[in-house]
Amino acid sequence: MIDPRRLRILRAVADHRTVTAAAAALYLTPSAVSQQLAALEQETGHTLLIRSGRGVTLTAAGEILLGHAHAVLSQLERAEAELAAYAGGAAGEVTVASFATGIAEVLAPAIGRLAQDHPGIRVRVRDAEGDESLPMVLDGEADLALAVEYRGAPRDDDRRLARVPLYAEPFDAVLHCGHPLADRGRVELAALADSDWIGQYPGNPCHDVMLLACELAGFQPRLTHSSDDFRAVVALAGAGAGVALVPRSALRGMELKDTVVLPVAGPAATRRVFAAVRRGAESHPLLSPVLEALARAAAGLSTG
Repeated sequence: MIDPRRLRILRAVADHRTVTAAAAALYLTPSAVSQQLAALEQETGHTLLIRSGRGVTLTAAGEILLGHAHAVLSQLERAEAELAAYAGGAAGEVTVASFATGIAEVLAPAIGRLAQDHPGIRVRVRDAEGDESLPMVLDGEADLALAVEYRGAPRDDDRRLARVPLYAEPFDAVLHCGHPLADRGRVELAALADSDWIGQYPGNPCHDVMLLACELAGFQPRLTHSSDDFRAVVALAGAGAGVALVPRSALRGMELKDTVVLPVAGPAATRRVFAAVRRGAESHPLLSPVLEALARAAAGLSTG
């Protein structure tokens, strides 16, 4: 009989590609993870992992078992959801990991709505960049993620996650008011190819969006200044340090001293925001009201 707890460990190792990283995500010691994996190999009678240096890869048998692990763990999530519904469990705590703008634009209004409609549900917020929140859900550190599409993100059909699309928004160009193109109604990204650029650090989904948009416009941006704080990015643009692409909602209510905000002509860089839970948990009586409140708070946020 295969222990489903060991299937969680196998999935964590497949996600993180090292025993040490998987152990940290599961709050276990590396030796405990190795022992559980060895026991799983004994249970199945197959070698599941190939160790090379510090990393590990799954064997063909490991990949087969991983596919079943996704199905088994999703079914266990559904079982927990149904049992919670049977017990009338619409009271408890939900941990939500979200990027900062998502907290301000969607999560905070949703919490206000939940306080009125579902006072038994308490939401605990974890600030996490768009590429950090999904691993937190998969590792059990969070129940729900408010995330953005990014290069390397789990696909829509990923068997580990259930996703709810929330909104999409364009990135606008932020220029110093004295920039030669500041008086235009819209700006072509190619016209900014020779400018210094201000952007996010590699790994931040907005960094990927900026690079892709510039690549489609036919150039690589000369990234001179880096910050993951949009207020800092806008302040640098206002100081004439360079140009930037910033999500439209991040500019809402921000002081735009000495800057001009212009829509991008042609195909626009876009941030797509969604909520995600572990597959099978979307019907949990604690999570489904939160998902509904997020969808209602996000209604009307998509802009063109």
